[in-house]
Parts: sequence; C-alpha cells; structure tokens
Amino acid sequence: MLNKEFKKKFDAESNTFKKASIKGDFLFFMKKMDSIENSALIGALLKVRNLEDLQSIKLNASKSTFESPYFVESAPNYPGGINTLRQEVADLLYVGGVNSEAKMVKTSVAFVVEKDGSVSNVHAQGDNFTFNRQAEIALYSISEKFVPALAKGDAARFQFKLPLTLTMTE
Repeated sequence: MLNKEFKKKFDAESNTFKKASIKGDFLFFMKKMDSIENSALIGALLKVRNLEDLQSIKLNASKSTFESPYFVESAPNYPGGINTLRQEVADLLYVGGVNSEAKMVKTSVAFVVEKDGSVSNVHAQGDNFTFNRQAEIALYSISEKFVPALAKGDAARFQFKLPLTLTMTE
C-alpha cells in the first residue's frame, strides 16, 4: 500500500528534482521501517529467550534429556535437507542489522531440535554480536519443523550446530 502511494505521488510529479526528493523520501522511509522491523524481531527474540530460560529453570537443568549422538537411530532432518535449511536461514538474515568492519564474519549457531521438530534454545557464538543476534532471529524464523531425531524408536531432543559465514560486500 505504501509502495502504491509513493508511486502515485512519484508518477504524478513532473519536476525532476521533486521526483528525486520523493524517491529519497521513500528510500529513507523504507530504511526506517526496516529498522523498526528489526527492533521488533530483536524484541521477539528476547521474549522467546526469556520464556525458554524460565522453562529451563522449571525443568531443572540437572535432568537433561538430550540424546547422545551415539545413541540415536537417526539425527533430525530439515525438510529438503541441510542445504535447504542453510538457504532459508541466509534468506531470513537481515544483513542491514549486521555491523562489521571485517569483510567476513562467522558464527556457530547451537540450537535444540525438540521432540515435536520445533527449534528452541538458539544461541550463536561468534566474534560479531550483531551477526550472532541476526542468525538467532533467522533460525527462530524458519518456516518448517524438523523431522525429530529418533532414539529407541521414539522422538528425542537433539542439540544441533550450524556454522554460518557472511561475506560483506560494498
């Protein structure tokens, strides 16, 4: 809707300088909207993390139910495979929210694939704080659930790691 309104205003204007000003206003406005959306996503991430922390306190951390990779019959699988997962995470990354002087930033995202195939306890570790947060948001935002790991014929929780690298271009 906003696109249409700016386009109408842009098309109706005959003055080249005013058209450039309208285009500049539109780009500035969209950048602000991206910033607002990113702030909302970070807020959602914090809420999810707080809920997960509260849940883990209730479950008593000493009674971990993770299955060892040596005892599972099958590891969790993402529909379409690991490359599909990587591509979806890459598509969901908000690169505008990553601040870095380095051309290449890396992180390793550890998360739990629950018995129902959902993702929880997402924690990224890398040198760039903003890239870590964006990777966590992207992982929480994936559209599909995993096929869970199997241990002794039953669905099992499984800790998963996904290394990610972002190459910044100018």
